[in-house]
Amino acid sequence: MAVQPEGTPCWADAMFGDLEGAKEFYGAVLGWTFGESSSEYGHYTQAYADGRAVAAVVPPMPGQEGQSQWCLYFASPDAAATAARVREQGGEVLMEPMRVGDLGTMCLAREPGGAVFGIWQGGVHEGFEATAVPGAYCWAEVFTREPEKTDPFLTAVFPYTAKQMVDDNVDFRMFDVGGNTVLGRMRMSDDFPPEVPSYVNVYFTVGDCDEAVARATELGGVLRFGPLTMPFGRFAALSDPQGAGFSVIDLTTTEGELPSVKDV
Repeated sequence: MAVQPEGTPCWADAMFGDLEGAKEFYGAVLGWTFGESSSEYGHYTQAYADGRAVAAVVPPMPGQEGQSQWCLYFASPDAAATAARVREQGGEVLMEPMRVGDLGTMCLAREPGGAVFGIWQGGVHEGFEATAVPGAYCWAEVFTREPEKTDPFLTAVFPYTAKQMVDDNVDFRMFDVGGNTVLGRMRMSDDFPPEVPSYVNVYFTVGDCDEAVARATELGGVLRFGPLTMPFGRFAALSDPQGAGFSVIDLTTTEGELPSVKDV
């Protein structure tokens, strides 16, 4: 798969204190297999769906132990330039652009609404080798309490055009790159406990949402929302046994009409 256009989600990884437990859980729920861990890169371990790289898991570095969470990376042709725009637009660079051998250059940042994300300038590792097939990434949403900060930040840092869902009951925005919708943004309602920070929710594709939920909960995962069938698919939000949140979606099971949107 070629390097993705700037601003397109291109990779996802997560740190787990119990790496073997994470491999067992996601192997059962998403059907992942795992490559050899590389001691050169902190035992970074790639996950595969049907032999194609779709994500990675890694143990925490000393001093970085804490809540596990998935990190979504956005493609950039120049990680240093993207990091500079993050700062200019009121965001925070958490980890300066760092070259990872010949694989590429990574950077971690926080947008002004509080959600953490990654930047990836691809080298020989260009990102997802598959998307929107069982076991692979297919969608993500930024959940924020302050869309008035998050929205202008995203369109200033990445070459996005934006569309707003026409719905009085939900504040949902979509961001496009080259005519393709690549990211959603949801305003967090009062339903979210105040201690839950803004975050990026990553969706992984499954063949059957209900089966995936059943396997996840049997293995110690927690169902947070759903399953619910929407025009885009049947999905559910989960937390894995180590606390990392993610969603699963069956793209083949849909219900209802696609929502109306307007350009903003």
